[in-house]
Amino acid sequence: MKLTFSQGSPFARKVRIVANELGLADRIELVPTTVAPTAPNEKYSHEISPLRKMPALILDDGSVIVDSYVIVEYLDELAGGKLIPASGPTRWRVKSDHSMLQGMTDAMLLRRYEQGVRPKELQWPQWIDDQWDRAWQGLTRFEHQPAFLARPFDVSQIAMISLLVYADFRFPECGWREAFPNLAAFHEKMLERPSVKATLV
Repeated sequence: MKLTFSQGSPFARKVRIVANELGLADRIELVPTTVAPTAPNEKYSHEISPLRKMPALILDDGSVIVDSYVIVEYLDELAGGKLIPASGPTRWRVKSDHSMLQGMTDAMLLRRYEQGVRPKELQWPQWIDDQWDRAWQGLTRFEHQPAFLARPFDVSQIAMISLLVYADFRFPECGWREAFPNLAAFHEKMLERPSVKATLV
């Protein structure tokens, strides 16, 4: 299998952590890839995905799986189901938490694109603030959910780790650690997990 990725992508990091956690990393070749707004990658569009998003998992038969969560589901099923509960209320809680974190990460990414890619004279400050508020309100919500931080390791917690690594990378002065001490303690603990450490180099 091959995984398109960039070192800074929070969505690719999530998949890489999952692959390490499930013992599948040695079966996946990492393919460094560049995709960015307003910079068409025609080869990627035609051969991988017209959406030009990372990551994408290219299977050995040449078929392609897109969307980081769908890739995670595929890998989790391949490994026998370890990070996504198979059924019941816990399954829906984990999937719902993951969807919220996916949206929070999207909001951070959109803010980054608006400020870092869009011409300054065309930027919309209120929109930038709104995207950041979505992410910040989400972090506030999870800060006050001790059950989320304490439950057995799952895909939504991996999504949180990936989001916080991205926040440190793109918004190092945002002050999330001071604002959310419970998340900060959780994150510091998770950074020592081998599956996470392997994605930071």
